[in-house]
Amino acid sequence: MPAIEVRHERVVVETDQYRVEGNITLPQEGYRSRLSDYLNRRDQEFLILVNAELIALDGSGRDWNTPVLMLARRHIRLVVPATQESEE
Repeated sequence: MPAIEVRHERVVVETDQYRVEGNITLPQEGYRSRLSDYLNRRDQEFLILVNAELIALDGSGRDWNTPVLMLARRHIRLVVPATQESEE
């Protein structure tokens, strides 16, 4: 079976307590290659982000980084593609 070509897309996710920026892995093309299709999967309970940066929304300074974050869908309030400005 041939390997599936993938791409990494930087996204910003907000929960009630954190703004999270990290990379998700999507297929290069075809089925579920769009961010919206990937997020609307009913069989997926967690959003997996790589190289995640978490920033506390309350300004408490409880910010942290992690190589892998498994974020439960029920905590997600907003997901948007990261802009070039936020990556710098």
